[in-house]
Amino acid sequence: MRDHAGAAASNMYDYVIVGAGSAGCVLANRLSEDGASVLLLEAGKWDRDPLIHIPIGIGKIFPQRMHDWGYFMEPDPGIDARGIECARGKVVGGSSSINVMAYVRGHRSDFDRWAANELDGWSYRDVLPYFRRGEAWEDGADAYRGGDGPLRVQRSRYSDPILEAFIGAGRQAGYSETPDYNGADQEGFGLIQSTIHRGRRCSAATAYLRPALSRRNLTVLVAATVARVLFDEDRASGIAYRHRGRDKVALARREVILCAGVIDTPKLLMLSGIGDPDELANHGIPVKVANHGVGKNFQDHLSVMVTYRRRDRGPFEGAMRYDRLAGAMVSSFLGMESFAGDVPIGVTAFLKTRPEVKAPDVQLIFLAAPMPARAWFRPFITPVADSFGCRVALLRPESRGAVKLASADPSAAPLIIPNFLTTQADRDTLREGLKIVREVVGQSDMTAHSAGEIAPGEALTTDEQLDAFIRKTSVTVHHPAGTCRMGGASDRDRVVDPQLRVCGVKGLRVVDASVMPDMVGGNINAVVMMIAEKAADMILGKPADFPPPSPSRQEDAHVSP
Repeated sequence: MRDHAGAAASNMYDYVIVGAGSAGCVLANRLSEDGASVLLLEAGKWDRDPLIHIPIGIGKIFPQRMHDWGYFMEPDPGIDARGIECARGKVVGGSSSINVMAYVRGHRSDFDRWAANELDGWSYRDVLPYFRRGEAWEDGADAYRGGDGPLRVQRSRYSDPILEAFIGAGRQAGYSETPDYNGADQEGFGLIQSTIHRGRRCSAATAYLRPALSRRNLTVLVAATVARVLFDEDRASGIAYRHRGRDKVALARREVILCAGVIDTPKLLMLSGIGDPDELANHGIPVKVANHGVGKNFQDHLSVMVTYRRRDRGPFEGAMRYDRLAGAMVSSFLGMESFAGDVPIGVTAFLKTRPEVKAPDVQLIFLAAPMPARAWFRPFITPVADSFGCRVALLRPESRGAVKLASADPSAAPLIIPNFLTTQADRDTLREGLKIVREVVGQSDMTAHSAGEIAPGEALTTDEQLDAFIRKTSVTVHHPAGTCRMGGASDRDRVVDPQLRVCGVKGLRVVDASVMPDMVGGNINAVVMMIAEKAADMILGKPADFPPPSPSRQEDAHVSP
């Protein structure tokens, strides 16, 4: 049965892509580059807000929930029944337009683990060429890095003596350094890498979509809200959407590709009749394909912040004076490096909480500034007290949550049930990460900067006290994944196969973080764009004909690049 009868031929495209986020922008470029006609639909608006493009603008975008869906997770017993925010980009560029711009690939063992679980073609050796194809690393190409891709990547430019002191303190505490955590060795302390170029954010929209907008075979519609996937018997044939107050249909000759993200892709599948039959029945949705995995397997990087009073005066406070900040923002917007052209993170570290784990299981994200901060101008507004902090992120959680429909109304926000910290291992690992921060900041290299712990506070020392602090204060690092996981033939609840095709129907693919079977060790935006680069070749039937990288120093004796 056709559910798009009478649709105009002008609404026909080779590919219809839902979501102009990190993956959607990559696919729009690569598929239209091949000559195919492509329609890209985005629920948000164009990324014209200057705050998006000026990196320091993140300090206003996040607190004010600008350019995002405004999602909140359901109250969760694991974190004292709190319902914490779940910011997801609702703008061209998606979350790559509102994130902190960190570029992290994860650990090579993450992808080898995927491949070992029937996901052929997803080993580190398989995905490395797609990471390299996508990036323009400031040091140029080598066996691990790409030099001429569309996505600009650079080391932190933020200048503050506390950053080098924190790295030195890590060394004093017995931890290693890594010159490039995206290269041969992830483990250790090092400068964070960011998708920034000449003082401006390099989002997926900037890197991939805008260079393709001049192509006549690419159409982009913003403020277009997709309601459901359309089918012709067992084949996805298009989508129904609403644009400028009118209900419309777009048809796909070849494929419909969902890039709506970890929250909205499973929501759209369920609204289209693909999901758990019992849950669909609760909302009166006829079952097209019974699949118990849709919306399940939700994962995220939960984190806790340790904060300190700062003894010396850092550069951030002075730079945030209104007149200085305004000048820096103008410089950044014009493509010149300035204070506003970076964020005060600077250093990250990937560490093992126990020597027996195979890969780093926590990430430290150092913040060399007060949080929250604000612009100031005496006598009307005073600066906040100077402080610094370090966020600890749990990299590979065992806990699993779900995304469910709240109703059959496409405009209703779904239910996000995180189920954080449901296992003892997750609780233990995050607590040990907090202890590592205390150990590092307690080293002599940090004594010139630290004037005492603010939170959790030096009086809290027992595991029970620290666990209570984590339950009370932990938040997401905004790396949700897994709700439409890919799996091998023996995985009965897989949503997509290793080619990212939705099981049980033809002509329908998912390409976003929801396909990740489990979490990678670090920020996930780089991984999402890699998945989209690889998916483009899969969709077009192109072989992965990259030359193998030359041998280089190995992180583990049993793994080569």
